[in-house]
Amino acid sequence: MAKIVGGFQDPSSEVLAEAAAVFGLLASAARLHIMWALSQGESDVTHLADRVGGALPAVSQHLAKLKLAGLVRSRREGRRQVYYVDDPDIVTVVRVLVGQLTARETSSGAPDRLREAGV
Repeated sequence: MAKIVGGFQDPSSEVLAEAAAVFGLLASAARLHIMWALSQGESDVTHLADRVGGALPAVSQHLAKLKLAGLVRSRREGRRQVYYVDDPDIVTVVRVLVGQLTARETSSGAPDRLREAGV
């Protein structure tokens, strides 16, 4: 039975496992950069590769994993495959996390504590 602490009910083990899988996919800096770019608007693989500075085959593989996990979707426009994030909650998570870390880095100039901690 789930505990209720501070007004919040603990999520089920299935929900926690799914969340861990999503965070695991986003633990790759390249995939997180792709998600950040897609949170700003849809794009094809060529433009994504240019934007994130990755090789086209590598970006395609990252997109395939993100698509398989249901984090991104695609549609065909002529000969191009256009990718987008169809889940506003994922967009919010990516924007908040990256935005907060960017603001912290900009305002304090402090070194990255997570990297220093070996995470």
